[in-house]
Amino acid sequence: MSLINTQVQPFKVNAFHNGKFVEVTEASLKGKWSTLIFMPAAFTFNCPTEIEDAAENYAEFQKAGAEVYIVTTDTHFSHKVWHETSPAVGKAKFPLVGDPTHQLTNAFGVHIPEEGLALRGTFVINPEGVIKTAEIHSNEIARDVSETLRKLKAAQFTAANPNQVCPAKWKEGAQSLTPSLDLVGKI
Repeated sequence: MSLINTQVQPFKVNAFHNGKFVEVTEASLKGKWSTLIFMPAAFTFNCPTEIEDAAENYAEFQKAGAEVYIVTTDTHFSHKVWHETSPAVGKAKFPLVGDPTHQLTNAFGVHIPEEGLALRGTFVINPEGVIKTAEIHSNEIARDVSETLRKLKAAQFTAANPNQVCPAKWKEGAQSLTPSLDLVGKI
C-alpha cells in the first residue's frame, strides 16, 4: 500500500542537531514542510556524500520553509561521533535522526529486516503531516538532493495552486498545466 497522501504515524526518536541531543516526533513535522532522507547506517560509504549534498542545498530548503531530517538505524550518539569525525557529515546543520528501534524505517516501508538497516528512502511531507512524495531505491545508488528540492517545490506549488499540475522537469517559476478535457490528446 502506498504512503502517498497518508498521515505520518506517531513516533518519537532522538537526534543530534547543532551540538545537542533533541527529540523528534510527528509533531515536529507539523506546521512546516519536511523532508525525511533515510540512509542505511552511519559510517558507510556513500551516505556522507548524500549528507554533504543535503548540507550544500540546505539554505534552499530553509528558504522554501522546509526542514531536512537525515534518518539512519543508528543511535543519536553515533550521529554525534559521525558529525564530529566526518568532514562531509560535519557540514550538516539539520537533525541527524537515530532510529535504532526501527520505528521510522518500518513506518515508512524502508526497513531491511535481515540487515537491520534502511533502504534509501526520501519523503516530502506537507505542514499537515501528509506524505506527498516517496522515493525508495537500493542502497548502492546515492541520490541527488537537488531533485528532492525540486519535488518539494512542486509539492508546495500544487498545494498553493490546487487546480494546477506540474509537468515533467517542472522547476519553480516554470509553466504549469491546468487539467481539462481540452488537453486530452493534445500534449
